[in-house]
Amino acid sequence: MKHLSAINKYFWKYRVRLLLGVVFIILSNYFRILSPQVSGYIINKVEQHLSSAAVSHHGNQHYNIAVTSFIDALENHQFTFSNVVILCGVTLLLLALIGGFFMFLMRQTIIVMSRHIEYDQKNEVYQHYQMLDMHFYKTHNTGDLMNRITEDVSRIRMYTGPAVMYFINLTAAIGFSVYFMVQENWRLTLFVLSPLPVLAITIYYVNTLINKKSERIQSQLSSLTTTAQESYSGIRVIKSFVQEKATKMFFDNNSEEYKTSAIGLAKVESIYFPAMGLLIGLSTLLTIAVGGWYYVHHQYNVTAGTIAEFVLYINFITFPVSAIGWTASIVQRAIVSQRRLNEFLDTKPAIYDTKTSLAPVNFAGKDIKVEHLTYVYQNTGIKALNDVSFQIKSGERVLLFGKTGSGKSTIAQLLLHFYNATEGKIFIGDTEVKDIPVHQLRESIGFIPQDIFLFSDTVTDNIGFGLHAVADTKEVESAAMMAGVHKDILGFKEQYNTMIGERGVTLSGGQKQRISIARALIKKPDIVILDDCLSAVDAKTEQEIVGNLDRFLTGKTAIIITHRIFTHLKFDKVIILEDGAIKEIDTPEALLQRDNYYAQMYHLQMAKN
Repeated sequence: MKHLSAINKYFWKYRVRLLLGVVFIILSNYFRILSPQVSGYIINKVEQHLSSAAVSHHGNQHYNIAVTSFIDALENHQFTFSNVVILCGVTLLLLALIGGFFMFLMRQTIIVMSRHIEYDQKNEVYQHYQMLDMHFYKTHNTGDLMNRITEDVSRIRMYTGPAVMYFINLTAAIGFSVYFMVQENWRLTLFVLSPLPVLAITIYYVNTLINKKSERIQSQLSSLTTTAQESYSGIRVIKSFVQEKATKMFFDNNSEEYKTSAIGLAKVESIYFPAMGLLIGLSTLLTIAVGGWYYVHHQYNVTAGTIAEFVLYINFITFPVSAIGWTASIVQRAIVSQRRLNEFLDTKPAIYDTKTSLAPVNFAGKDIKVEHLTYVYQNTGIKALNDVSFQIKSGERVLLFGKTGSGKSTIAQLLLHFYNATEGKIFIGDTEVKDIPVHQLRESIGFIPQDIFLFSDTVTDNIGFGLHAVADTKEVESAAMMAGVHKDILGFKEQYNTMIGERGVTLSGGQKQRISIARALIKKPDIVILDDCLSAVDAKTEQEIVGNLDRFLTGKTAIIITHRIFTHLKFDKVIILEDGAIKEIDTPEALLQRDNYYAQMYHLQMAKN
């Protein structure tokens, strides 16, 4: 239960609803528990009427004060037998209606409370996901993340709602029943409750099995969700390689494992209800057998009404007791789900604002300095950068050039503080990147990543994604023109209101790249980083975009990352990377005078043109 202690803050937040729910549960059970006493009285009354014997009130003093007052009122007014039966019947109906009304209020408070908790918890999980660093997302599957915020949170809601409600209801029902049974006849009560130890042992044993199986099932469900999510996202690859059958077989195997485990859990849970029915039946049998013995032998003042009253008490607690298994199962599943959530909620983001990063930093006119930068990827152990040092002056255009895997993109990601450097430092002006508020740092940098991602939204909203306010139409169109995608957008059926499919699936590769460029440019950032963002456009479009960028980048610090050479864009310096280290740094003109990788690629590209 220690894992579920994380939920207590929500119970405290909605304590008014919870307390009202508890009050309504107690009132509902109180009015319903009076019915067996009224029924016991009327049965004794019928027995006395049929036997023409004197009325015995030996049990009245054990009734609740409300029932005692009702009985005294009936006796004092000397109603006829028929009227007494009718009044008792009406009273039983009223008690049922009042109990049902409070039961309705009980659900309106506690179940609604659980929905509020579900809403808050999903928001908490989602917000925490947003705070976690890029390394976390590289080591966790999207399907698993989705399963935890949906399936696990839903199972916890079953705990905060139905499980809590039924547990309190069980406590109130058994508490009232046992109290009045002991008051009426403690000897008979001992026989009636004798099966309870067996019930407790059964619950403990089955709960242990449920806990183990629930944890396995949730893990398998996460794996199943991940498989489905990857299949949907990679459907084009699956179809192009004709792997539909193999993928389906893999999904079927995972689904079969999940089904087997779920059925196994269902079989274990199915032990509860027959066990509950057997124990309730034993209690009823003991009531009739022992109570009948006492009644026949005129022992301990047991009457036919007493037996009927005890049978009704047992039936009254039948549903709450039978719900023990179901409630215990919900609690066990919630424990597993909350433990899975806590694994993420307890994960501290590696990237966060330090105490020294609270003051805003002005990026205008600031140089970028990289000192002895080394980075090793945690999940693979690969050293992406090794003792890299360079300086970019404010307003300079720098080309980061090198082969695939040379560490170019890693420098961009470290500059955006997606990761913490293993060794070394990066400065913007005199302030180290890790001391700059993360949001301000990334808002001030226009980053066009190598891996393009567009949202399932309109073209306008995708371009204006990085703005805090709603994007102005003219601003969006201006950014699209600079990115060379304006004419393409005008050719869409809905133009700028066209809905883009998931991950931009309805667009060509070049259109996606250019919309991502427009998304970065509309921010009008102080620093621009383009990470191989023109690989999918043709030469004519590339020339148009580069020409627009040449004008846009005037006075801005620009870092262009590529393994190609842009002949139409002038650079102040070129940094050549090889195997995570700097091979050469110089002006483009100086590098072309040497026999190096940059010169070779330049001449090769010129020959192709």
